[in-house]
Amino acid sequence: MSHGVSHSCPECLRSFRNSQGLSRHRNYQHREFTPASEGEDENNFEFNFHNSLNALPCNAAGAFLPPYTGPPPPPPPPQNGQDSEAWAPFNDRVEFDFTQFHFVEAQSSASDINKALELWAASVLKYGGTAPWKNARDLYATIDAIQLGDVPWKTFKMRYAGPLPPGTPPKWMTQTYDLCARDVRQLLHQQLATAAFKDHINLVPYQQFNHAGRRVWSNLMSGEWAWAQADLIAQNPRTHGSTFVAVVAGSDKTTVSVATGHQEYHPVYISPGVISGTARRAHGNGLLPAGFLSIPKTSKKHRAKPEYQKFVRQMYHACLARIFSPLKQAMLTPEVVLCPDGHYRRVVYGLGPYIADYPEQVWLAAVVQNWCPKCDAFPDNLDGEGARLRQQTKTDFLISVFDPGTLWDDFGIRSDYQPYTYGFPRADIHQLLSSDLLHQVIKGTFKDHLVTWVNEYLHLKHGEKRALVIIQDIDRRISAVPEFPGLRRFPDGRDFSQWTGDDSKALMKIYLAAVAGYLPSDMVKCLAAFMDFCYLVRRNSISSDDLDTIQESLDRFHRYRKIFIETGVRVTISLPRQHSLVHYIHFIQLFGSPNGLCSSITESKHIKAVKEPWRRSSHFNALPQMLVTLCRLDKMAASFRAYWGRGMMVGTTSSYTAMVLDGGQPQVVAAAIITGEQDNDEDTAVPGPKSLSSIELASTRQRVYPRDLLGLAAFIKQPRLPLLFRRYLYEAIHGPILDGAIPATNYPTFGGKIYTHHGAITRFYAPSDLCGAGGMYRETVRSNPDWHGYARRDTVLVDAGTPTMRGLVVGRVLLFFSFRFAEVDHECALVHWLVPVGDTPDPDTGMWVVEPELDGQEPSLAIIDINCIARAAHLIGVYGTAALPEDFHFSFTLDAFDRFFLNPYADHHMYEFLK
Repeated sequence: MSHGVSHSCPECLRSFRNSQGLSRHRNYQHREFTPASEGEDENNFEFNFHNSLNALPCNAAGAFLPPYTGPPPPPPPPQNGQDSEAWAPFNDRVEFDFTQFHFVEAQSSASDINKALELWAASVLKYGGTAPWKNARDLYATIDAIQLGDVPWKTFKMRYAGPLPPGTPPKWMTQTYDLCARDVRQLLHQQLATAAFKDHINLVPYQQFNHAGRRVWSNLMSGEWAWAQADLIAQNPRTHGSTFVAVVAGSDKTTVSVATGHQEYHPVYISPGVISGTARRAHGNGLLPAGFLSIPKTSKKHRAKPEYQKFVRQMYHACLARIFSPLKQAMLTPEVVLCPDGHYRRVVYGLGPYIADYPEQVWLAAVVQNWCPKCDAFPDNLDGEGARLRQQTKTDFLISVFDPGTLWDDFGIRSDYQPYTYGFPRADIHQLLSSDLLHQVIKGTFKDHLVTWVNEYLHLKHGEKRALVIIQDIDRRISAVPEFPGLRRFPDGRDFSQWTGDDSKALMKIYLAAVAGYLPSDMVKCLAAFMDFCYLVRRNSISSDDLDTIQESLDRFHRYRKIFIETGVRVTISLPRQHSLVHYIHFIQLFGSPNGLCSSITESKHIKAVKEPWRRSSHFNALPQMLVTLCRLDKMAASFRAYWGRGMMVGTTSSYTAMVLDGGQPQVVAAAIITGEQDNDEDTAVPGPKSLSSIELASTRQRVYPRDLLGLAAFIKQPRLPLLFRRYLYEAIHGPILDGAIPATNYPTFGGKIYTHHGAITRFYAPSDLCGAGGMYRETVRSNPDWHGYARRDTVLVDAGTPTMRGLVVGRVLLFFSFRFAEVDHECALVHWLVPVGDTPDPDTGMWVVEPELDGQEPSLAIIDINCIARAAHLIGVYGTAALPEDFHFSFTLDAFDRFFLNPYADHHMYEFLK
């Protein structure tokens, strides 16, 4: 098989580069702190594309198009923006927006919709008009009439067909069970045709190399597995020129109501493997529910019986096989599918990575509990040497040779059922099981293991009474952490009854600094090594150099975790979820970054796909009602995307209506992944493509501050402000000066107005964090004397070109302000500097330590242009061994301590350019 870098479709290459975030601009006024592993210029990368499965465009009949043939033009905007045919089945923008608000956004009940329609009818009655619907039932009928996004749910009856035991068989064996599923082919067609994915899709397996010639893994199609699958498919010459689409799947049980008897649902989600990981993590239609698995119920007496356990596993796999069966034919013979760029292509499907937590992986792989579903390591020594990866062919051979008891005891194999992948081409369940950052790393190793072990160590070391005092102080330290954009607060420490995945993610960002001082050095180093591993493997793009660093951090973690055995906390450390860490490097090489294949993606989808539809149901026989809601939501989302692409959703309802009444015409706009998130000043993901990083002052000018320089200095009690201000003006005109080189009498004077602001908004590329599909994130830095009853003065990272800390220093923002001087607008910040303590990070925690800089006895202050600010910084006090007062408030932290940890774990973007 020959492979090369050539590609016959320039449009595909352009889309590919956009999906990688490679089309970059440089801002020479504001340093772009884009992680080196993710933000190199496209000219520094080399790509090797698969030559046979190279996604050639074709027509609707499957005939390949001549090179450089463009896609059909998109549908034009309507000639009349109020054209009822363009809005069908709605009559106009007002009707659609009314439905969008009540059904999708507000999730109004039928009675609330009836009330709103009654008010609408009353408001137009005097003009002789009527409301478009009589009641909610009529509105629902209009939604049901939408043709877009219509992939109906069907119910399949499942019944045990094997031999029955003598006598009266148990009820669970003779019952009929319902499997609710959608046609996954139609669902994939809908996802692949989404124009918003045009710049977030990789249609050809590829190998990526950085400027040093080192391999880089990011999205699924960059891994060795996609390349190998393409090689296998290309053995059939009829597939040449096709597109390989791996079907990423995931499932996880979720409980919607404990109070009403633990009502459980088991949804299965699918996603096309050709879209980028960031697009899959965005809250669009990159991940959609494809089925709800049957959940057999029985008494506790029967649950432990081998017959029942075998039965539920067989049903589980029979349901999965039925869900994916519509794809089987197109796994061998290409079918023609519309792609996001408007071209048709011939597509070959394949079962891709499966996202599941450890208990479900055990079911999927048909292995015994406590064994690894990926390798044959023994449960009592999972991390020992000599273990080999499992393969389905090897498992089949062992089953043909050994009896079930030997398979169970010596190989950890269950032979009483077959994985659903049997009968599907090129599918090995052991290989396809996805590494799971949420349950294996964050919930498993961090929350269930390390945090628990630390508490057990404190009890063993100090006794029950003293340990409780220390743990309470650790909780106070956690609650004393200063505020930071996007960081959850823990007002009571980690003392909460039920941990969610988000709880664990938030706590691990601040836990290391909180326990440092109470733990021995090796235990702190163990936690630091684990944190490094966790943050490295969650990068959106991982190079082969990063793999070496990941292995080094894992080796450090394994070396230092022995402290828990040496101190008597553990007798042995052989735990399946912690053992899974040894497979991450191999998984990255096969499937790309685990960040795009994590159960946090499916768990977050539970809210929209399960929990909210359940709350909108009557709670009796809820699933059919939930499926109707899901269908209607899909139709509304598809309509929104279609209307958006034709320029029909521009502006507000009233502004759009006024435009078309005045004769204006909608204009076609670029497709965007619709997440439902509004563009506001909160810290959040930013929808849209990757763009230039930026910082700007919040738009609101604070009127309570004096507008003159001297008055402002007196008001904020900073008498040095006028001199600092005039020095800033001199340097803005003439460039930097050395201290004392220019007398202050030479500084310009200023008599204009100064406008004060309470915040600045930064936007930057952060694809490893929870971001928009384009990888963009927005955070707000605040300097507010009265933020919810206390003063909040955030800290920022400033590009100072120093030899330590990658040229960064920390500044605490005392004031944001703007003014105009010599016909130039200036946006500035008054900062108090904090400088590194020493030339290297702390040897135990690996974090830099900073302290406030003094100019004699006074704080070292400066006025800087806000374009020198990279982003917010997060500081945590160096607590040492002293206990905090019980009434200590987190707003005092930045004033109460003389040294601080610069926290690289505040988010992944911070970690990637501080470490």
